[in-house]
Amino acid sequence: MSSAKEVKPAKNIKGTVELPADKSISHRAALFAALHESTSHISNFSAAADPQSTLACLRQLGIEIEAKGQDLSIKGKGRYGFNEPEEPLDCGNSGTTMRLLSGIVGGAGVNCTLTGDESLSARTMKRIIDPLRAMGIDIYGREDNFAPLKISRKDPVKALHFELPIPSAQLKSCVLLAGLYGKNTTSVIETIPSRDHTERLLQLPIELKKDRKIIGSDNSMVIPEQSYRIPNDFSAAAFWLVAGSIHKQGSVRLTDVGINPSRTAALKILQKMGAEISMVKENREAIEPFANLHITGSTLQPVTITEKLVPNLIDEIPILAIAMLFAEGTSTIRGAEELRHKETDRLSALSDMLKKAGASFKEMEDGLEIHGDPKFVPRPASYNSYHDHRIAMSAAILASKGSEPSKVKGGECTDISYPGFWEDLKMLTN
Repeated sequence: MSSAKEVKPAKNIKGTVELPADKSISHRAALFAALHESTSHISNFSAAADPQSTLACLRQLGIEIEAKGQDLSIKGKGRYGFNEPEEPLDCGNSGTTMRLLSGIVGGAGVNCTLTGDESLSARTMKRIIDPLRAMGIDIYGREDNFAPLKISRKDPVKALHFELPIPSAQLKSCVLLAGLYGKNTTSVIETIPSRDHTERLLQLPIELKKDRKIIGSDNSMVIPEQSYRIPNDFSAAAFWLVAGSIHKQGSVRLTDVGINPSRTAALKILQKMGAEISMVKENREAIEPFANLHITGSTLQPVTITEKLVPNLIDEIPILAIAMLFAEGTSTIRGAEELRHKETDRLSALSDMLKKAGASFKEMEDGLEIHGDPKFVPRPASYNSYHDHRIAMSAAILASKGSEPSKVKGGECTDISYPGFWEDLKMLTN
């Protein structure tokens, strides 16, 4: 049963937060550990629902996983060690699970069906269906577009020379993972950068040509052991970076946050806006770099987010829109139509949220124009999360600046990426 979370006005926001582990890296660590020939030991694995869906699917495929809290031992069985599952693989709400696993089981020739919840089943899978078919994988979806996906393979995997039509780390990863089963090298060409966790963790060969990044994969490449500590999630950190900056006396410390350059465009945007963020105890030598971050109350300036910047801050746009509300002037977001195809239509959901708060803004097909005011006080409202974790958390941060309590309907959906969000909000605002 869906419930509403009450958010009381916060006089201040102050404290230290131990963030959840990074979801994107957790998914990949588990999947790639399964492809490795022996046991990997992963610490700080995400407890969120999405990466747990990945673990559940791997268990259905016959992968032995021993979990002690957030520490995992995964006994890899190599590229072809998967069992044929007796039941459909349930990816839950996780698009990452479905898209990356499709590349793996398709390449491995596992006959199976991938399903998901109502939200995931409404998201397009056409982007992975077409290239996988071109690689010789039999993949069929409902209306040739949506889950459930039925996957099998009779012929050898064909190499593909694939230029990404959109900057998507999930699409890129799907094709590269299928390519790991081909005798000849599959090449994925990227012209606009997207998250690079897959190529980092698999240590795939990369060629840089002018504005093009070419990543290769084939069956001669050795899958490395996946034994490391997963850093904490920058996407989760972004909510507290904004919260700390928009509260005048804010002071929030965040520990061991992933600072992979392909993920931290939102950090640069906030710094460009004048957010006072310091970085200490940096470790840039790790396979996935991390650092401690400290944010204090700041005077924010307006900013423009262009299409080129969107791919590396796509998940942070909802909370950046909240920061823009409290900037001194008009900010714009353009080239973000991909937000209409996430867990919900996030541009529409943001418009609904801003309207209820009494904000001055304009919705466009590919973005928003937000008229900021540092003295803006949101009206008390009952915000709809649309069962989207990032919309729910953005609404909560917005509501913390109100003069009276507000509610976030369906607020428990934050468990998808940040199970302890409401407890951390309460701790920081007490």
